[in-house]
Amino acid sequence: MNQTSRDGFTSSFGVLVATLGSAVGLGNIWKFPSLTGANGGAGFLLVYLLATLLVGLPVMIVETMLGRAARANAVSAFDRVAPRRQWWWKSIGWMGFAAALLILAFYSEVAGWVYAYVFKAMAGQIATTDRQVAGAVFAELVANPLSSLLWQWVVLAVTGSIIMFGVARGIEAVTRRLMPLLFILLLVLCARSLTLPGASAGLSFLFSPDLAKITPAVVLTALGLAFFKLSIGMGCMLTYGSYFRDNQNIPLTATRVMFADLSVSLLAGMAIFPAVFAFGFEPAAGPSLVFMTIPAVFTAMPGGTLFMTLFFILTAIASVGAMLSLLEVPVAILSERFGLGRKRASLTTIAAVAALGVPAALSSSLTSDLKVLAMNPFDLFDFLSSNVLLPLGGIMVCLFVGWVYGLPEMARQLSNDGALRNQRLVSVVFLLVRFVAPLSIAAVLLHGLKLF
Repeated sequence: MNQTSRDGFTSSFGVLVATLGSAVGLGNIWKFPSLTGANGGAGFLLVYLLATLLVGLPVMIVETMLGRAARANAVSAFDRVAPRRQWWWKSIGWMGFAAALLILAFYSEVAGWVYAYVFKAMAGQIATTDRQVAGAVFAELVANPLSSLLWQWVVLAVTGSIIMFGVARGIEAVTRRLMPLLFILLLVLCARSLTLPGASAGLSFLFSPDLAKITPAVVLTALGLAFFKLSIGMGCMLTYGSYFRDNQNIPLTATRVMFADLSVSLLAGMAIFPAVFAFGFEPAAGPSLVFMTIPAVFTAMPGGTLFMTLFFILTAIASVGAMLSLLEVPVAILSERFGLGRKRASLTTIAAVAALGVPAALSSSLTSDLKVLAMNPFDLFDFLSSNVLLPLGGIMVCLFVGWVYGLPEMARQLSNDGALRNQRLVSVVFLLVRFVAPLSIAAVLLHGLKLF
């Protein structure tokens, strides 16, 4: 492969928004609020912040570093950076490949629900303060095989058409426009939510920690979310790192992405929880918070149809950046390692995800009785990717950098061959990746497998 012919990001801002687009996704608008609500609010947020700083950020830095050092896709990267090309290091890239496909199979279905809700909100079909009525609308959507598949394919068509244009003209060009728009919409929703009577109770729930609610299960859940939220362990940061410019300050960029991603999550919480408390709804609603509780909350609010529509447009935008980074992992592998052109690799990936996504999309209808390990296809794909492949990939990245790649080469890469004076920072990141991160991720793995 001729490295000079590889596509790449064209500016520091392009790197920032594309990487942020990978980290920001439905997890910020859907998973973070639901887990925060279900795990006691501010105490969970505090643990999540510490987990992000001590585990998520260091692993994100070294994954991105390996990608830039190799200038290759997630699998071929280890042909270049691993000594003697041992097969087990290359398995990190293949696990990322598998994880990306599995996540896309169910994530595209959730994104499809969001796309459908944009139109339902505009048409007033979910304008009800009765949470049971809102639940019936959602149940009808997911139980309809045709609509489930149709909206999933719409999502894949939208993101697939973007990924075909490549890194600079596709991923970077789109995220340059979508990420600022996402922040603007979030600020509008926050401003409206915070003006509601009784909104202070929601802010107290989000920012006043009750340390008694911080249990070992809460800690492990926060660790898992911190790991998942920054798109690490799935090949995304390895792949995006390979498109970074040579003079990009990786630790600084990763830190900015982490804080921007955290800001999006907090803004989402500030848009949701004050409204939830103002109208007397349950914050511990879990994953149903977005599709059942939120419509009822916004309907009870003056101008609710407008703000509900804005909320689901915002959520749809958030899904695009994350899906682009997930799609780029297999597309880069197919185009570079197997010699497929960009367009052919993109179409092949979309077709594979569409096929794999059929049983996930139909998990509430035609394949609901199809059980593996007592899980339907949707839950199985989520379990295998989030609880097995991502933690294993993350642990192996930490072991490789901490015990094989070594501090001297890591310092050379992260200092841009001595141009940056960040030796102390690199040493701290190295120690975290060598000891703290793998042990923490191993605890998440064992907890996810119900062994700990």
